[in-house]
Amino acid sequence: MFFEINPNNIDQRLVDETVQVLKKGGLVIFPTDSVYAIGCDLSNKKALHQLAKFKGERLNKVHFSIICKDLTELSSHTKQLDKPTFKLIKQCLPGPYTFILRASSNIPKLFDSNKKEIGIRITDNLITQAIVESLGNPIASASLHDDNAPILEYFTNPYHIFENYENKVGVIIDGGIGKIEPSTVIDCFSGENAKIIRLGAGKINL
Repeated sequence: MFFEINPNNIDQRLVDETVQVLKKGGLVIFPTDSVYAIGCDLSNKKALHQLAKFKGERLNKVHFSIICKDLTELSSHTKQLDKPTFKLIKQCLPGPYTFILRASSNIPKLFDSNKKEIGIRITDNLITQAIVESLGNPIASASLHDDNAPILEYFTNPYHIFENYENKVGVIIDGGIGKIEPSTVIDCFSGENAKIIRLGAGKINL
């Protein structure tokens, strides 16, 4: 299915249809405040395996981010944040940033791994916000393009995305032309101080 959704006048019916596809284990391609992404219902293990397969990885090896609706949802998926980290996250989110944080005990169970960290996003894209809100839990997501490859036009133009992926996913959402910069990734897990490990759409000085 191909849904055109105006971010300034969101059709809740199309959001609800997208959520139903997610709840049934389907994959969805959607816009963010950086590049177009592909995702699934974080609570659906079968869908997580499908998403990993789409990215050419095993579930216990792949690095997905999870898109939360707001800061209150972080506590279910991350360990308690110290004050400097929380202040930084609150300053940046929602926005085009991915924060690598210490994972809560339920993350290894979800991903069949011993993962101790998890990437967290809260996007300010209104379409994706509406989907996550209606779903009632986070979306596991990854950039549609390969992180090691250049972002070509068919990763930014929804019609080209549809031509390439219509038979591989349940829903493709046209939310306008996507950006060519991925999110800025900030590591708050590996050391005492936050560190930028990928500078992207989110501008920040640490």
